[in-house]
Amino acid sequence: MKRLLQMVTVSVLLGTLLACSLPPIHPVTKRELMMTKLYQKYIIAEPAEQILYALNTRGEVVVEGKRNITGKEFLVYVKLMAASDGIHIHEYDR
Repeated sequence: MKRLLQMVTVSVLLGTLLACSLPPIHPVTKRELMMTKLYQKYIIAEPAEQILYALNTRGEVVVEGKRNITGKEFLVYVKLMAASDGIHIHEYDR
């Protein structure tokens, strides 16, 4: 029973460590951020420098935004992740 508890504890700790976001190996530049056309697709209040700081220190950031589709504004969360092949953007409804 004690051995099983140790295995479960180790599994949970490893899962937690692997799920944490890490900063990117190469820092994200403002040019790379602007190439995603983030500020053209969404209305975001945070300046690019703030988003870059979060991406380069934590590897990911979630910001509140709005998306304008056919004259209607939809509230969304925009998640940006710094990956080795570029910035990945995911959108979630608020």
